[in-house]
Amino acid sequence: MSRELTPRGARRGITRRAALLALPATALPSWAEDMPTVRVELDDGKISTRRIELPARTRFRVEVVNKGKTPAEFESLPLGLELVVAPGSTRTRVLPGKSPGTYPFFDEFHMQTTRGEFVIK
Repeated sequence: MSRELTPRGARRGITRRAALLALPATALPSWAEDMPTVRVELDDGKISTRRIELPARTRFRVEVVNKGKTPAEFESLPLGLELVVAPGSTRTRVLPGKSPGTYPFFDEFHMQTTRGEFVIK
């Protein structure tokens, strides 16, 4: 059985999604490369940054790295962001552009020591 896509895009053995995932990284849209990315590192109750400034109405990527030995749950309720990150792992989420304001964030498993804020200007 052939594992190709037919010219009309009908599936025959391989899904279209699988075919798209096989594309090289250089095939990503150019807007993905220009998107602001913020990196937050968590380490068993310690956090790398407490204030993150971003432009208003601009999509952005949040990358959360857990360098600790315990799980972390990076959360910002007003932004609708919740990422559970296993020890030694990284999770990423793209968020739509937001209105100007201050949006708090924290690691729910270490709330007393990991509070911070996104400042959208």
